[in-house]
Amino acid sequence: MNSMNTHEIEKLAQRLLAGDLSVEQFARRFHQPTIADTGEAQIDLDRARRCGFPEVVFAEGKTVAAMEKIFQALLDNGVDVLATRVSAEQAAGLVAQFPHARHNPVGRTFRIPLSETPTGDGEAVGTGLVAIVTAGTSDLPVAEEARETALWTGARVNMIQDVGVAGPHRLAANLPQLQGADAVVVVAGMEGALPSVVGGHVACPVIGVPTSVGYGASFGGAAALLSMLNSCAANVTVVNIDAGFKGGYIAGLIARNAARRSRSA
Repeated sequence: MNSMNTHEIEKLAQRLLAGDLSVEQFARRFHQPTIADTGEAQIDLDRARRCGFPEVVFAEGKTVAAMEKIFQALLDNGVDVLATRVSAEQAAGLVAQFPHARHNPVGRTFRIPLSETPTGDGEAVGTGLVAIVTAGTSDLPVAEEARETALWTGARVNMIQDVGVAGPHRLAANLPQLQGADAVVVVAGMEGALPSVVGGHVACPVIGVPTSVGYGASFGGAAALLSMLNSCAANVTVVNIDAGFKGGYIAGLIARNAARRSRSA
């Protein structure tokens, strides 16, 4: 039997009482295998215990039929599904099989909650607070991937758009919305300066996500990546170019752990 901590058991019990898990699904979580073999994939069912959150599906290169099997295996084992880099064609085929799923065409994500009521836009009470900041509207697809990922982790999400350094008064006007966040994800292309500016205003980790937005000398996001890596703000860390999922995942993990410590204090 997989080892589970008290928080995980309480969460499962709450979902059982709320009707989000069947008795069979609840029992399976205590006696489940560590791998689900779908033929095309070997699904890691033990990842949530080891790493905090379950396995996420990277959709590029996968057929709709293969993803249907993967999604169903996750759902059968009591896991809320998140898939990233889902094309419009893939989503059209998947939504017929999973009608209560949430497809974000901008962020190219596909989420399937165990209950038939998808998670909202961060208005409901979640586990910790994540703020997501974009430098420009062209950065929105990467930011939406980060937002959907953070929501999937259970975090509340506060989205602040189009506050890049070309108009510094826009960030200043929105600084109150960053107060109280457990982590801030800053998505920026061009010269990638915004994470350093945000880092100088908040007392929490700032996760810089460089995007491939920019003209020739931006080198497909390499300029923004190097700028963020060289940030003089000590609370700024950086993920890969266009890696909205990675930024949202790390922010969600930080927010969840912060909320857990707050509850136990």
